Amino acid sequence: MNPRLVLALMLVGVAALAAVALAALGVRNESARSAGPQRFEGAILPAGLRAPDFSLSDQDGRRVRMSDFRGRATVVTFLYTSCEETCPAQAQVIKGAFADLGHDVPAVAVAVDPPRDTPAGAQRFLAEQRMNRRLRFVLGSRDDLEPVWKGFAVEPQRQDLEHTGRLVLVDAKGIQRVSYPIDQATPERVAHDLRLLESGV
Repeated sequence: MNPRLVLALMLVGVAALAAVALAALGVRNESARSAGPQRFEGAILPAGLRAPDFSLSDQDGRRVRMSDFRGRATVVTFLYTSCEETCPAQAQVIKGAFADLGHDVPAVAVAVDPPRDTPAGAQRFLAEQRMNRRLRFVLGSRDDLEPVWKGFAVEPQRQDLEHTGRLVLVDAKGIQRVSYPIDQATPERVAHDLRLLESGV
């Protein structure tokens, strides 16, 4: 056989093998990219854990129901109005997540220190955090709020015990999907998980 023909066939064979290898690598990389964004950054909660419904007033005296947010991913957190460290930081995480996401989603802060959490205190807190009209502060008596705390597995503020600091993402069907301890929630992680929920994951 002609040596030049043999060389040409060998080169064609090597090129074909290289193309197959590159295509396989591309498929693997594409699979990794596809799988990557599907993973939540926060802790995944047990399947079917419904967010407790409630009907309470916010800082402006308007009625708030958990069922009002069906059809949209929702952020729920637990704050008290006189808090000077962790609660402002949590409000800023939510604000940063909205900036990262590029739009706001419904967000509710459930009071954990009644009766000291008052409408005036909640209004002041939201104004200081520049979260007016972006975060609704749900208020009520201890009896009103107890079922909400229980439904989200939260301990309220006490003199001898700091309240459970956590942030929960609820999906469009009203199911608690993802949770973050207060020291693990970042704007980037929350925005990432909100995108997943908005995509229907």
